[in-house]
Amino acid sequence: MKFTIYQEIVLLQDIPDAGLRAGDVATLVEMIPHPDQGETGAILEIFNALGDSLRVVTVPLSVIAPLQADQVPAVRTLPHITA
Repeated sequence: MKFTIYQEIVLLQDIPDAGLRAGDVATLVEMIPHPDQGETGAILEIFNALGDSLRVVTVPLSVIAPLQADQVPAVRTLPHITA
């Protein structure tokens, strides 16, 4: 899969340490060697529904995918986030 910087992506699996779930949308901000997985990694920025930056995480490229035309965004509350 080819990704581009600042592309919105979808997570394919939960990232419990970051409070993220499969299906969450994030923005790809950089690609690097992943420090733990031995493959290319993706630095993702996660935004809330209002566009405020919440956190930045690094994941292997194998756990992200481009958004598709048949997908619909959803809203959920992230744990441990205060407005």
